[in-house]
Amino acid sequence: MSSTVDADRIAALMAAAGEARRPTGADPATGRRPRWLRTVDFSRPTKFTTDQERRLTRAVEAYCRTGSARLAAERVPCELELLDCSQHTWSNAQSQVPPGSVVALARLEPLGTRVVLSAENGLLLGALEALLGGTPDRAPRDRKLTDIDLLLLRRVFDTLVEALSSVFADHAGVTLHVADVDPAGETTYLEQPSEPTLALTMEARLGRTSTVMVLLLPYHAVEPVLGRFSGRDDSAEVADPEVTDAVRAGVARVDVTVRAEVADRIMPVHEVLALKPGDVVKLGGAAGSEVTLFAEDVPVHMARPGRSGGRRAVQVVGPASAERRP
Repeated sequence: MSSTVDADRIAALMAAAGEARRPTGADPATGRRPRWLRTVDFSRPTKFTTDQERRLTRAVEAYCRTGSARLAAERVPCELELLDCSQHTWSNAQSQVPPGSVVALARLEPLGTRVVLSAENGLLLGALEALLGGTPDRAPRDRKLTDIDLLLLRRVFDTLVEALSSVFADHAGVTLHVADVDPAGETTYLEQPSEPTLALTMEARLGRTSTVMVLLLPYHAVEPVLGRFSGRDDSAEVADPEVTDAVRAGVARVDVTVRAEVADRIMPVHEVLALKPGDVVKLGGAAGSEVTLFAEDVPVHMARPGRSGGRRAVQVVGPASAERRP
């Protein structure tokens, strides 16, 4: 066999790679949807920082565990797992929601903003079957939802959003409540098309059915609390005196070098190299002027030079002048 690949073979491989698509169905061996590789589009918004995206991802992973437990308590044995997290504009983020999904609008309080949680019909019909005492696997894959169905589905979404609310309350101090359930899945009117949006795709496994749930977080909807997800709460907090004293006591034992600088002068290298014993370097300061007291490289005080017994010493007379501070 030849150890080289001809140009035609390389072109065929590149074409096959370019036509690759992420898998949409469950793995028949495991029953789970595989995690897919994403094509990185550098035209996508980057409003959410990497740290914020990572922490929101962890929060939603915690939500998957909490949501699974809440649904199980409602006799809906559903397992949730986060598959993917990506940033889009609002118009592109909606394409992450599978066609035919039912959408719930969740209001963040006290912010008054809204986020979107969608679920496919297959999941919701199975959940309805389980709520009514049946087996999820016996539910039809798809059918038109009646008004009674929508009333019962409101309870399913209430359970899902309550689990999400508990996670957001722990991380950011906000709660979520279902504001509306839209069986048509119409969300175009909610945001500006260019609004940066984080799309978090989850797999929902109910019986032998694998479906997709999507959480859409518009940037402006969560912006006031993003600092809390990133571990940087911008709100004013009262310092804990015990913590302050503990930090001060710990820092107080650190050794630092303290030095007194009379003056300084900038000289070119050739003048420094030309210095010899007996030369005088004029520093420019008056002989009786104050000196600067440094802690390491930080000027902290102005001082007066003198003696203490037989040793040189300085007497602190005030804080370092503004021009000496970094």
